[in-house]
Amino acid sequence: MEELNILSLLIILFSAWLGGSAAKKLGYPAILGELIIGILLGPALLGIMETSEMINVLAEVGIILLMVYIGMEINFRDLGKASWPGLLAAIGGFIVPFVLGYYSIIYFGGTQMAAIFVAIAVAVTSLATKSRILVDLKLLNTRIAYVLMAGALISDTLALVIFAGIVSYVDAGSIDTLGLVWVAGKAILFFVFTALAGIYLLPLLGKFLMKSNLTSRTLHFTLILIIVLAFSELAEIAGLHSILGAFMAGLFIRDGVFNRQISKDINHIFHDISIGFLAPIFFVSAGFNVTLEVFQTDLLMLIVVTLVAMVGKILGTAIFYLPSGYGWREGIAVGTGMNGRGAVEIIIAGIGLQMGIITNEIFSILVFMAIFTTLTVPLFLTWTTTWLRNRNELVHQESRGGYIILGANPLGLYMAKQLQQKDDDVIIIDANREMVAEAKKQGFNSMYGNILKEETMEDAKAIEKGTFIGLTGNSEINFLAAQLADDAFYIPNKIVLVSPSESGTDVDMLDKINATSLFANKTELKPWAAKISNGNFEEKTQTVEEEITTREWVKQHKDDKNSILPFFIINSEGIKRPFHYNDTIDEGEKVVYLE
Repeated sequence: MEELNILSLLIILFSAWLGGSAAKKLGYPAILGELIIGILLGPALLGIMETSEMINVLAEVGIILLMVYIGMEINFRDLGKASWPGLLAAIGGFIVPFVLGYYSIIYFGGTQMAAIFVAIAVAVTSLATKSRILVDLKLLNTRIAYVLMAGALISDTLALVIFAGIVSYVDAGSIDTLGLVWVAGKAILFFVFTALAGIYLLPLLGKFLMKSNLTSRTLHFTLILIIVLAFSELAEIAGLHSILGAFMAGLFIRDGVFNRQISKDINHIFHDISIGFLAPIFFVSAGFNVTLEVFQTDLLMLIVVTLVAMVGKILGTAIFYLPSGYGWREGIAVGTGMNGRGAVEIIIAGIGLQMGIITNEIFSILVFMAIFTTLTVPLFLTWTTTWLRNRNELVHQESRGGYIILGANPLGLYMAKQLQQKDDDVIIIDANREMVAEAKKQGFNSMYGNILKEETMEDAKAIEKGTFIGLTGNSEINFLAAQLADDAFYIPNKIVLVSPSESGTDVDMLDKINATSLFANKTELKPWAAKISNGNFEEKTQTVEEEITTREWVKQHKDDKNSILPFFIINSEGIKRPFHYNDTIDEGEKVVYLE
């Protein structure tokens, strides 16, 4: 067997890091940079690198672990967040480009199998492509974001199901009726068995580990690797590809199977090993198989496939979106966001090339199609969402609603009263029984408990909440509770009060858990709690005339910072959100402050 060439591995990883870092700085996924650097270093251009048996082995392990991670990131309950009309739009964004891609290749004289591979590639959308862009454009809490997420999950899953059928078909060779039934039967048995094992057997294993007090992260990682390899081997036995087994394993290694904290740690490990080490080897080496001759020999096909991918995705999404009643403009915006491609179609195309189903030319076209369409996403999505925002048609929608407020003090109660929309929107937690009883008398949903215990958070249904607010006079307790909210319950928004009189918690520490400081400034609790308790304050509102960060707003009012407290921001839809450090106040939004 070929020996591992350390120098080649070093060059690939270093170049992958350079290409990925450059892509991310420009707002694109690292995969895009890795593919481009592979084309640059490979036979297509400089000819410095070429694939080898050992690189292929590492690349295959890389895509197996990457598919595990992709499976771990998918939660089918999330599909409902986009609503049924949104799901229809996501399906439309798959079906229309799939059909157009298929017939485009048939028109150019390609085989049916090659046409199906191209159809899958143009139909898939990339979650990795959108996640960074959604953050940069401040769209994570909009309805568009959840439709886009649903589209990525659906397209990835549909692509893998269709891919399973193709692999089974090719594996069977010449197909007769009995052979077709046998092939389909093996595939169905695989999915049924892995689903049953994931639903029933894996939770039993998780319960056994917890009862046995086996909490070693290394042990859990080893067991999960064994599960992944077992599922992958079952896929091979069923005539499918190993990545399908890895994907199914990832789907069922989810929250609730193993200890929540360990599950999160393992998820991070798979992310680092796959995306940080082995998957880049696959994507860089995939670039080695690209040929630039397609720009001379198959330029028309490349242009048609790219246009079909873009037009089919955008129009398909918009057409299916019409019955939702949300408007064709929002449908186009969703379509432009779904236009980017990413990991799954490149993985499938690479396997198709290895199996001899598609040629190097078709593979090269798919790679360039993925690059070109992904490059359009920031431009098109920025344009369409700005269009919607200017027309006041950009709808905000939280995936996990409601608040947990730590602190039944007057400031916490005032905060709860302002944020309360429905009976279960806000729950207040405090370790002081008298304060909890008083809060209940005032009609607040409050509970007694130690916030640093998981049981308390579970009773408060923290797994369903979208925001944690630490509002006690003890900054360290606020920070530790926010850390628990992040580690064990994945609450996306953590906002804590930081006291200027305490040195135990620094604002920089909040960055480690993606938390932020309440009121965008260090604030002493007692004076304001006393003012609210005595009614010795006045609530005022200021309309912001031009976009400004919360930190800058506080700086502009620094002369009065001891006498005013910025409490809320009200957007154009009348929705309130707490005033905190990592936020931007848009033109026309209002700041509610106490004086």
